[in-house]
Amino acid sequence: METLGSLSGKRVVVRCDLNVPLKDGVITDDGRVRASLPTLNALINQGARVVVISHLGRPKGSPDSQYSLAPVAQRLSELLGSPVTFAADTVGHAASNAVAGLQDGQIAVLENLRFNVGETSKDEAERREFAAKLAEFGDAFVSDGFGVVHRKQASVYELPQLLPSAAGTLIESELTVLDRLTENPQRPYAVVLGGSKVSDKLGVIEHLLPRVDSLLIGGGMLFTFLAAQGYSVGSSLLESDQIDTVKSYLAEAADRGVEIVLPTDVVVASAFSADAEHEVRPIDSIEDTSFGASGLGLDIGPQTADDFARRIAASTTVFWNGPMGVFELAPFAAGTKAVAEALTRVTGLSVVGGGDSAAAVRALGFADDQFGHISTGGGASLEFLEGTKLPGLEVLGWQQ
Repeated sequence: METLGSLSGKRVVVRCDLNVPLKDGVITDDGRVRASLPTLNALINQGARVVVISHLGRPKGSPDSQYSLAPVAQRLSELLGSPVTFAADTVGHAASNAVAGLQDGQIAVLENLRFNVGETSKDEAERREFAAKLAEFGDAFVSDGFGVVHRKQASVYELPQLLPSAAGTLIESELTVLDRLTENPQRPYAVVLGGSKVSDKLGVIEHLLPRVDSLLIGGGMLFTFLAAQGYSVGSSLLESDQIDTVKSYLAEAADRGVEIVLPTDVVVASAFSADAEHEVRPIDSIEDTSFGASGLGLDIGPQTADDFARRIAASTTVFWNGPMGVFELAPFAAGTKAVAEALTRVTGLSVVGGGDSAAAVRALGFADDQFGHISTGGGASLEFLEGTKLPGLEVLGWQQ
């Protein structure tokens, strides 16, 4: 933010990513709110008048009370230990009055950006029109919502073109870590990938294969890998159209001397339910359960969890994105918990790649400071690691 010069007395619009999970209006994970504090405190300490903007959820371009940022403004006030003004609209009278009432070192939070159709519009002119209204509230702009820098949206892409702009400390720290994962990482370097679909991870697999020593595969995507090796997977999640692509990755990994580590056992359930019958099965007999051949795999097995944990703890650099199973259901959380625990024992750099992985470690009782870094942007992290140009970084002049 040094590029913006002295900010004392100036109005600074800050694009944060405060897209936190809510249940009955209560924040269930405030990690993204806490991640915004270093930048906001730095601006407060400089005497700036801070206007915080963010989205939450996926409203349809009009106000929807279940996606209000009011609980976030309250939580931000608690964390800062000082009052935070909340405006009940984004570019209307409430927002104008809130911004006009700011004194040096004070903060206002405007209502959800996505209550306005211009934020996510496919029409560039419509986005620019909305961005121009936001720009009226500031003398400078700080982009600090790493979780949205891969989106070409009004507050991410058009707004920084209208005001003197800089990246905040959160984006800077995220990119510093991601650079360490792509440029001369310390070895051994292991990447752990999970989540439901292999199609979501194709780009990152392709981009990282030349850079890693081992690739550990769990989650629903493991069954497409097993099918590519000729195993039967019952009713488990399977992307048949990706089998040939997976075969090509297995061949490329063998040529490069990269070890792709697949599960040796899985937890198979009779149904997608915490109460369902379930058994641990070797990968060559997934269909041989007491409840028939139609079971579905919902977690890596204990033997695999031990193997993955050993490999992770022995690595110097580890990047993990995607749970190993359906961690939200207690019988199928052990694999994800084993991976998380192993990451806490990495002596080098351990990175939890945002999204479901970040939600999982907190839901399973781990603290943020047990890991080297927990990313605030799962999709943005993956696209960066894929080598994709991110519009929210390009507009700031950040070179990838």
